[in-house]
Amino acid sequence: METNPLYYGLPARVRLDKIADNQLAIRKVIKSRLIRKDAEKIVSMANQIRSISPKLEIALICTRNICSKSIALLSSNNINTVYVDE
Repeated sequence: METNPLYYGLPARVRLDKIADNQLAIRKVIKSRLIRKDAEKIVSMANQIRSISPKLEIALICTRNICSKSIALLSSNNINTVYVDE
């Protein structure tokens, strides 16, 4: 599994982490709150990854500062959320 964002056609600033054998995570750990507009960008990144590797499961690594609408949008698009403390 490739963790280079350029392989999937994503900007070089996007950080991708391998969680499991068939699971790739987009790392978005910021101090401010993750809002719905950020979640929409994450969904488009996940769709771009799925267009290259459709069998991959996508997750988001973030802090607990995320709004409920973002969580609902991510879960409706089959994107798991993994929380970290930083």
